[in-house]
Amino acid sequence: MKPALTLKVVLASLLSAPLLWLAWRVQLDINQPGTGLGPDAGETLVHYLGEWSLVMVLIAFTISPMRRWTGFSGWLRSRRMVGLFAFAYVVLHIASYLVFYLNLSWQALFEDFVERAYITAGMLAFFCLLLMTLTSTRGWQRRLRARWYQLHQLIYLAIGSALVHLWWLTRDGYLEVALYSLWFVLLCVERWAGSARFIWRTGARQPPG
Repeated sequence: MKPALTLKVVLASLLSAPLLWLAWRVQLDINQPGTGLGPDAGETLVHYLGEWSLVMVLIAFTISPMRRWTGFSGWLRSRRMVGLFAFAYVVLHIASYLVFYLNLSWQALFEDFVERAYITAGMLAFFCLLLMTLTSTRGWQRRLRARWYQLHQLIYLAIGSALVHLWWLTRDGYLEVALYSLWFVLLCVERWAGSARFIWRTGARQPPG
């Protein structure tokens, strides 16, 4: 098996693991309510999927630095797959919120979007990721050319908005959200430093990848 394909298989298995774990907990809860998801199953699902959504997006954001750190181009071939996994987690998070908190009321979702700042921040992150996902194919990359790179800089806004969403939701125990924020900041510094080195060496306006 080729190294790039092996990497995709390993990554797909690891990225699927949180959903498999969640499925097992749901099964426990179905057999004996309260044992798998706690006293409030809906809240547990929403928070679990929300946190893993952020983790997955941060993992996707780490792919390009991993290519630079390791010199292995196979990371870039896995980038779209990781991004699709991240978007799938985000969709599941929003779907669980819509089902368990809003009883499938689109009007309530719109009202939350307008009236609750943390929901506005979360939905802004979602729309950024939606636009990036829809244009993630090679076909769109060819059509948009340089604009494709500019469009996919929305990842900064998406992660920043997701972190704001989490900060506003957190009432105590800020360690995890602080670590996620540090992860994002360190990746930003690495990317900007890498871009500066590339521009300084080549005179190009934007780095590859």
